[in-house]
Amino acid sequence: MAQTDIPNALEKIQERSKDVPWYNPDVGNKLGGSARELLENYSKIPASEVEDHVYKIRDEAWSVFPYPCIGGFRFLDLAIAQSPDYPTILKRLKTGHERFLDLGCCFGQEIRRLVHDGVPQSSIYGADLRPEFFELGYKFFRDVDTLKVKFLAADIFDIESTLKDLEGTIDIIYAGSFLHLFNYEQQVEVCKRIVKLLREKEGSVVVGRQAGNLEAGERVHRTNEAQSMFRHNLESFKKMWEEVGVMTGTKWRVEVEMLDSVSVDRAWMQGLHGKDGRPIRFSVWRE
Repeated sequence: MAQTDIPNALEKIQERSKDVPWYNPDVGNKLGGSARELLENYSKIPASEVEDHVYKIRDEAWSVFPYPCIGGFRFLDLAIAQSPDYPTILKRLKTGHERFLDLGCCFGQEIRRLVHDGVPQSSIYGADLRPEFFELGYKFFRDVDTLKVKFLAADIFDIESTLKDLEGTIDIIYAGSFLHLFNYEQQVEVCKRIVKLLREKEGSVVVGRQAGNLEAGERVHRTNEAQSMFRHNLESFKKMWEEVGVMTGTKWRVEVEMLDSVSVDRAWMQGLHGKDGRPIRFSVWRE
C-alpha cells in the first residue's frame, strides 16, 4: 500500500470496510488442523457447524476493530503450540507453580489451547486493550460457565493499569502479533514493561511472533494514522533486546528466526506487508 493510499485506507478502517488487503473473505485452510480440533473437542461444536461459527465470530470481531489478524483469520493459527519451545512451556506450566500471561490476547485462543492441553486455569492470565474481545472469546469457545482464567483490560503503556499487580510474578509471557503494532521507541518501552512483569529469575521468558521484514525499519501503520510500525529483521530484534538489557540492568538470550511467508499465506502476507515482509518467531530468555 503506497503512502498516498493511506487516507482512503483510514476511512475504510473507521467504517469497518472489508475492502482492505488484510480482509480474507475465505477461511481457506486455516481450519484444517489444531483450530478445528480445539473447537470440536474443547468447545464441543459439531463439525458441521464449525466453519459457519468461525465466520460469524470473525465478522463480529471485525466490527469491534478491523485488525489484520482478524481479517486474515490469524487467530486460528494457535501459534503458541507451533513454537519449538511449546513442550517446555507446557511442562513448566502444568506443574501449577508458574504463571503465564498472554499480552494482546484477543479472543484468548492461545489460552484455550493451554487449558485444553492441561495447564491449570489458576496459572493463566490474559490482557488486551479491548475487553470486547474477552466476551467474544467466551462466545467463540462456548466456555463462559467453565473457563475461570483471569482477563485484564489494560493499556500496556499505562503504568497504573491492572497489569501493575502482576509485576514480578509472571514466568512466561506470550506476545503474539503484538510488538509489531508499535514504532521502535514504543517497542522498547513495551519490552521494558515485560521485564517488570517477569520474575527476576533465570529462565523467565517471553515468546511470540510478529510481522518482520528483510530490511528493518519504520513502516506505515495499517490501522493507526498516529504512529508508524517498526518491522524487525533478526539483527534489529536482537539489538533491541540488547538495548533493553542495558536500560534495565538485565541480560537476555535471544532466539529469533525469520520464517518463509509461504507458511502463513504468501498472498495475504505480501498484500499487507509488501514483498519483503516475513513472519518472525522468537523466544527471549532471562539469564
